[in-house]
Amino acid sequence: MKANIKAISYYLPEQILDNVLINEIFPEWSIDKISNKTGIYKRHIADKNEFASDMAIKAATQLFDEYKILPSEIDYILLCTQSPDYFLPTTACIVQHKLGIPTTAGALDFNLGCSGYVYGLSLAKGLIAANIANNVLLITTETYSKYIYDKDKSNRTIFGDAASASLISSSGEGLTIADFVLGSDGSGAENLIVKRGGAKYPVNITENIIKDEYGNEHNENNLYMNGSEIFNFTSQAVPQLVHSTLQKNNLLISDINLFIFHQANKYMLNHLRKKIGIEENKFMYHLENCGNTVSSTIPITLKEALTQLIIKPQMSIMLAGFGVGYSWGGVVLKS
Repeated sequence: MKANIKAISYYLPEQILDNVLINEIFPEWSIDKISNKTGIYKRHIADKNEFASDMAIKAATQLFDEYKILPSEIDYILLCTQSPDYFLPTTACIVQHKLGIPTTAGALDFNLGCSGYVYGLSLAKGLIAANIANNVLLITTETYSKYIYDKDKSNRTIFGDAASASLISSSGEGLTIADFVLGSDGSGAENLIVKRGGAKYPVNITENIIKDEYGNEHNENNLYMNGSEIFNFTSQAVPQLVHSTLQKNNLLISDINLFIFHQANKYMLNHLRKKIGIEENKFMYHLENCGNTVSSTIPITLKEALTQLIIKPQMSIMLAGFGVGYSWGGVVLKS
């Protein structure tokens, strides 16, 4: 049974952190240096009283309004987040109630970062193939900004907040979801981590501040990223992911019309594109005005590719997500 991405919408919070403001906070980082290194000019940041469920509801409401979808049509909700409102109950159940989706719909959260959208598509396709659901609402919603220490200039420069909502359906037209390659390697878990806040290491309000060699500050209650190790992982894992995804779908790299990777930062994306040998006109960037929005980067970029009519009939599109976990996933879509 086919599974199609029939609709995508997204939400960006109103509050903006641009490079002018970052330069005011960290004068040693010029506006040009920030822009040239990351490819990011501004990020949208959730309000202090705005949380994952709020953004999820706004993205889903946008989806319903934009595509004339009724909440009653949804029979399963998959919600990807690493910044849930609560440890329990599940955020997906809160969203189900507030959106007026029937109580006969399944609803669950899954905890993944930058590979989350690709993994979500695999779960949605599986639910449809197993005849468990016909219309899956896949939501990605992340507020990493709430985990970042104020004086952590590296992470504040990279990450923004956002939510996306996609309808994955067994009927109608859309982007047909082909075959997946997924992977994980927990040996790199501590290279991108919020160590405290779970059952193993509760939040410690007296936690000491840690300063790294680049002057970034954080404590174990905050997001920590070992940038060099993440870069090394990505540089090794993503080319193999692309190769394996092509092989799984019986395609050559020349058969792919558009590549949409997780929008980590411009430097990393350029490095990967050149290393893999992807033509620049087949590779899409969309992070200038929203930053790295974790699990929402791929659906936001995919939505923009559709809106800008970059995606045309009879095209093959590869999605590739990679990051925290370590975790990675690739899939081919057919228009």
